[in-house]
Amino acid sequence: MAQVMEFLEILDENGVSTGIPEQRSIIHQKGLWHRAVIVAIVNRENKVLIQKRSSTKEKFPGLWDLSVAGHVPFGHDSLSCAAMEVMEEIGTMLKKDVNLKDFRFLTSFRNTIKVSENFIENQFYDFFAYNADIALDQFHIQKEEVEEVKYVTAYEIKEMVEQNLFHPRTQWVNVLYNYITKF
Repeated sequence: MAQVMEFLEILDENGVSTGIPEQRSIIHQKGLWHRAVIVAIVNRENKVLIQKRSSTKEKFPGLWDLSVAGHVPFGHDSLSCAAMEVMEEIGTMLKKDVNLKDFRFLTSFRNTIKVSENFIENQFYDFFAYNADIALDQFHIQKEEVEEVKYVTAYEIKEMVEQNLFHPRTQWVNVLYNYITKF
């Protein structure tokens, strides 16, 4: 099966849109700035859904990550992309009306990771929390993307990050910890 070419929007070094689309592979090869989203699904017990990245992933295989992460395709906004990534990676259909109390923007940050000589991620992340009670057996994970999902406390996430068990993009940890522990 032929792989679909994915286009992302090039951003400037301040995260401002240029309106220029480029192939995802070229963006990473050249280290161009682009936008991505990460989502923390938080249940009623204030536990966070985390996913173990597939061992076949090109980047950071077998490491734990937040509930969902993905690139924002050209022409899409971060919120709709966050919802789309939830459905793609863990197979949970979100209700049509996403209420602000359920899906909350927490922060944006920039991150650079040199994966290899020809793979540089210069990304601006938009970080969302999605408050929802979803039982683990309701998730239909995409095996090419995710090996396992589980709920953990914010404190357990901090411990796992300190043990280097998480994807190295961790600027969100204290923001999430403060969001969860304030309730």
